[in-house]
Amino acid sequence: MDVLLDVDGPVAVVTLNRPAKLNAITPDMAAALRACLSRVDADPAIRAAVLTGAGERSFCVGSDIGELDEYATPWEFRNRGDYGDAVRALRTPIIAAVNGYAYGGGLELAMACDIRLAADTATFAAPEIKLGWIGGSGQSALLTHAVGPGNAATMLLTGDPIDAARAVAWGLVTDVYPKDELVKAARELAGRIAARPPIAAQTAKANLKAAYSMPLDQAIQYERDLQTVCFSTADAAEGRAAFAERREPVFEGR
Repeated sequence: MDVLLDVDGPVAVVTLNRPAKLNAITPDMAAALRACLSRVDADPAIRAAVLTGAGERSFCVGSDIGELDEYATPWEFRNRGDYGDAVRALRTPIIAAVNGYAYGGGLELAMACDIRLAADTATFAAPEIKLGWIGGSGQSALLTHAVGPGNAATMLLTGDPIDAARAVAWGLVTDVYPKDELVKAARELAGRIAARPPIAAQTAKANLKAAYSMPLDQAIQYERDLQTVCFSTADAAEGRAAFAERREPVFEGR
């Protein structure tokens, strides 16, 4: 199978499993990834997820270029089921564990995740310009937010890769780990997120997404409204009770 799903308690690990092709994504693989992510969101027992790539060389190098000419028209290509959209639409918090190349659509996949961790061997690039096109799954907007307009322009206009050290310095990734420790670290972080009340975690994620596009006053009001929603949940009542009773809370997602 080209996409693997491993569920361990409240944490799901989704693995792109085409290492011989550097985890390049075919249309069938994109459909399998969308189906896998739908399963993650549909299971209330899963409270956090990790996305990574099989093998030691690559997280994902984007779409399989050899299959791009299979689209009958540019319009059909434009309307394809986009794997970056599928990750961005996920309600469940998701961490990218970038174990190697994150190029093109693979860079977009990583940026579609909420948090990015990298192996010390990882590299990141937007190489589409070298082939005559640009990214199409939020690459420019997401890079600008992540690394600033100047650094984004450097990546987008040259197509040249940056290493993990520069990626963490620019803010593209949160932390860098030895490659053998990366997935373990991502699982541990996902476990900490999964231990939080799931309604609050998903609400925090929705609020972060809104903060990208809303003016400040609207963003603050939206946050206040979401806070009110969370405050009315059984989990919030449990959190207050546990605080008063000096015990660990038990969150049930209600």
